[in-house]
Amino acid sequence: MGRLLYDLNVVDQRTIERYRKDAEKMGKSSFALAWVLDQGTEERSRGVTIDIAMNKFSTSKTKFTILDAPGHKDFVPNMIAGAAQADFAVLVIDASTGSFESGLQGQTKEHALLVRSMGVQRLIIAVNKLDTVNWSQERFDEISQQISAFLLAANFQRKNIAFIPCSGLNGDNIVRPSTEAELTSWYKGPTLVEELDNSEPITRALTKPLRLTIADIFRGGVQNPLSISGRLDAGSLQTGDALLAQPAGEKCFVKSIDIDEEPVPWAVAGQNITLHLSDIDPIHLKIGDVLSSPSNPIQNVKEFTAKVLAFGFLMPMKVDVHRGRVHIPGRITKLVGVLDGKGVGVKGKKPRIVRPGQVARVVVELDGEVPLEEGMRIVLRDEGETVGSGVVE
Repeated sequence: MGRLLYDLNVVDQRTIERYRKDAEKMGKSSFALAWVLDQGTEERSRGVTIDIAMNKFSTSKTKFTILDAPGHKDFVPNMIAGAAQADFAVLVIDASTGSFESGLQGQTKEHALLVRSMGVQRLIIAVNKLDTVNWSQERFDEISQQISAFLLAANFQRKNIAFIPCSGLNGDNIVRPSTEAELTSWYKGPTLVEELDNSEPITRALTKPLRLTIADIFRGGVQNPLSISGRLDAGSLQTGDALLAQPAGEKCFVKSIDIDEEPVPWAVAGQNITLHLSDIDPIHLKIGDVLSSPSNPIQNVKEFTAKVLAFGFLMPMKVDVHRGRVHIPGRITKLVGVLDGKGVGVKGKKPRIVRPGQVARVVVELDGEVPLEEGMRIVLRDEGETVGSGVVE
């Protein structure tokens, strides 16, 4: 992503040179491009993305927002929060010998399953570091076949999957087509940016009731004492609208709206926006809260039923429930039944355990009230492992 932003002139040469010098001092010279999005000290010293970094770029066709989510298994909750806001995903695979294989055993599969369960249907696979294996077509085909087989089994459709051979470090096939003869002899397809441009925009929930999940809260200047940012999940809003913040049940008003740091009179579903609010005390707002219209508010719940895909064994047990940036302790209190491929209950006695790969209907009780409603996507985790994910019914 750092390479993409650099080649599209979102980041200038001087900034990259400064990162390169700093990275060399730490003995991590190849990390300069990663630092475009990894701004935290710990992220830089460990060489891993920890939180979601947000950036924007434009092509001749459209505007994109990047949510650079972490790949490391310690930071899966942040990855879930990023995937919950995305229209489509770029899954980066390390093609170097041994790395692809270990990734496939570990995070590659979990991340693909998580983005699918977050409702993301379109997946572009950037087969990165292919220069380390001399742009081998055999290696590219082997990776494509193994990942395709797994993704099709995970309910992705073939038409929504694309593979791009590339090198982020050298910039081959990210923004500019590669000039490497070993690659151009067999690959005639699009670059990563061209493939992004070819993605169909997804349909928006414009006519549904207003829902906005808070991704960040900041205290502004004298003009705007309290501001929040987030993605408008459904509906639309305009300056002057009244909003209800849940779970606090507090009312507030939209003082002004910014998109890409420019003031706008209104916003619609799918846009990442900043709202400047009035008439609410900051103690009533936290990250992950939902803003909705007082006339059609989202309800707070302490118990819900969900249709979930089991990643591990599920039984009546303690779980952490994640929805976007919110996570709250709870427990599975009841296994209602196992479902077949069409979502219909399998006849027979009530299951005592749900096995990995099965889809089941479960009842979950929470330790506190959270805003949740039908159609929202949740992830269940236990002891740092994802055990299931699905949709609230």
